[in-house]
Amino acid sequence: MNTVRAKMKVVEMTTREFGKEIKLQPVYSSDPESENGKFYKQTPGGSIVLGTINDEAAKMFEVGKEYFVDFTKAE
Repeated sequence: MNTVRAKMKVVEMTTREFGKEIKLQPVYSSDPESENGKFYKQTPGGSIVLGTINDEAAKMFEVGKEYFVDFTKAE
């Protein structure tokens, strides 16, 4: 099974009426030899916005921290 791994950084966390909204963007580095520089070269641009009403899940995320996101085709 093929998987694409992205490395994302939480750039914003907002409290909403019904839970939290977490915004992630791909990592970046101007140093092409650094881990983030290598991920930046391979990771598509854009953002991911997650919404959760699960407080325990929301606690996993911190603004400024980096996370791996794996994409695997659902079958």
